[in-house]
Amino acid sequence: MLSQKRRTTNLTPKAGSYLNPTAVLSPLGAVHLTQLALGCAVISLVFHVAGYNATYGTFCIAVWSACFVLSAIVFILDVTRLNSCLPVSWENLTVTLAASATLLYLMTSILYPAYFVSSECPYNDCEVRNFRIAVTACSWVTFGAYAAEVFLSRAKAGQQAAYMSTPSGLLKVAQVFVGCTIFAARTEFSHHAATIYCAAVFGGCLAATTLVVALNVCDRIKPLRPPSDRLVALYAFGAVLLYLSAAVVWPVFSFDKKYGTPIRPQGCPRGKCAWDSQLVVTVFCFVNLALYIADLCYSQRTRFVAQHPRV
Repeated sequence: MLSQKRRTTNLTPKAGSYLNPTAVLSPLGAVHLTQLALGCAVISLVFHVAGYNATYGTFCIAVWSACFVLSAIVFILDVTRLNSCLPVSWENLTVTLAASATLLYLMTSILYPAYFVSSECPYNDCEVRNFRIAVTACSWVTFGAYAAEVFLSRAKAGQQAAYMSTPSGLLKVAQVFVGCTIFAARTEFSHHAATIYCAAVFGGCLAATTLVVALNVCDRIKPLRPPSDRLVALYAFGAVLLYLSAAVVWPVFSFDKKYGTPIRPQGCPRGKCAWDSQLVVTVFCFVNLALYIADLCYSQRTRFVAQHPRV
């Protein structure tokens, strides 16, 4: 009776606690607070003096604002324990958002200084340039904070974890990001039947990978258990073959003398040059091919370890 009374007394405070102190008083909580503080600093510096313009500037501020808002929502839901009311896998959702924010911050941390930071001060006024340097520095540190969240949330060896925190899940986030970047390059896919085929490969793989990520976030499948793991591995194998064919066809029909332009045309405007867009698609095509190969190798390794456990 005494033991039962003690057990009830110990559980009562936790059961009556509506807030989650671990969401703040933990390494992951500290990372979340750092993301919010630095994200707010980046946005404030941009709107205060640093400024932005054109397509790339609008993209950067949109990314920073979206990441800040999503991070704030995740933090509030975690602190208030309202995340348990959502019909999703919270672990899969948070690591997917963190991995996406990491990649987006990496891109903006490269684009913003490339287009808005110069070595010389216009009209001998260095205030704007200095603020833009500060924006770049804060953006890089925020990128590190999101990468730290992915590192802290990753699947540990010997522990059961959410699929999106495994290397295979993180690779799929990267595959979706690269696939979106390919279509954001604003290149023309309809010049030849072969380039239309490449667009179909890029779009089909992007849609299928996005579906796998969405199903895991919504907790609708368990890809690490049969037969789902077999389907995911077969899809990875098919995606490797498709991307391999696109990696051969796209450069030929984009840069061969018979079909395209092997050398960048002189006087092609920066940021609006079709040749640059074709080069971006080529580079990211090979990047995604490498990601799908790594995903396939990891899925086979996971299957092998599962079948032959260590004694």
